[in-house]
Amino acid sequence: MIKHIFSDMDGTLLNSRGELSATTIAAVKQSPVPVTLVSARAPLEMAQAIGQLGLTAPQIAFNGGLIFQPHDGQALLKQALPKAASVALLTTIERDFPSVSVSVYDQTTWYTQHVDAGILHEQVLTHQSPVVMRTSLATLAQTQQLLKIMLIVGDTTVMVNLQHALTQLKLPVSIKQSGQEYLEITSERAQKSRGIAAILEQRKIQASETAAFGDGHNDLPMLQVVGLPIVMGNAALEIQAAGRYVTKTNDENGVAYGLTHLLTRD
Repeated sequence: MIKHIFSDMDGTLLNSRGELSATTIAAVKQSPVPVTLVSARAPLEMAQAIGQLGLTAPQIAFNGGLIFQPHDGQALLKQALPKAASVALLTTIERDFPSVSVSVYDQTTWYTQHVDAGILHEQVLTHQSPVVMRTSLATLAQTQQLLKIMLIVGDTTVMVNLQHALTQLKLPVSIKQSGQEYLEITSERAQKSRGIAAILEQRKIQASETAAFGDGHNDLPMLQVVGLPIVMGNAALEIQAAGRYVTKTNDENGVAYGLTHLLTRD
């Protein structure tokens, strides 16, 4: 019997416009099983969806870097980026990759130095606006405890070179590509699977009693630890291979279909 459901947001629960459909909202609200969103997003970017869905269970942000209570934002577990690593990463990016769109997050705020095309696109998706800094983000990182560095890269060659350069720094961080253009950097301890494990321990639930919905490479650790992994129809074939079931796409209310048709099979 499934006792807890975990779901990615972008490409999974949200449609291609970054929105929740009325069908999905109704299906989640009618579910008798608690739902936790597991996202690379910050809590401020999850707040609207949490409110629309009426969620009360702990939620997971920053790919597992933060577990928080939805009603008051209280952190139950936080895995911040080491300050020295943040400074080194941002110094390298700002110096060697000026074409890359760079922004960073602490627990409550989104920061950037330049509002470029990448930032404008992200604003449309998340309905949030960043705080624009007069100083470099590397300088900000010297005093601010960051939970995520987000890079938006429009050129595939630049993406390859960027990943190689950052990996060569050999820092205690997790560097994950999301989709074709996003590179997200969090603490090496920030893993969706770790966030799920913490909630299961808190709630005394077995992994076999959980289900998860996902669509991307950063969802694989989550899909691999739950009892019932369900992959979106819009996911790449190698991600679909990780699911027990493949549901409809995110533009076809795939999570709602999974809740009403696939969970009942187990």
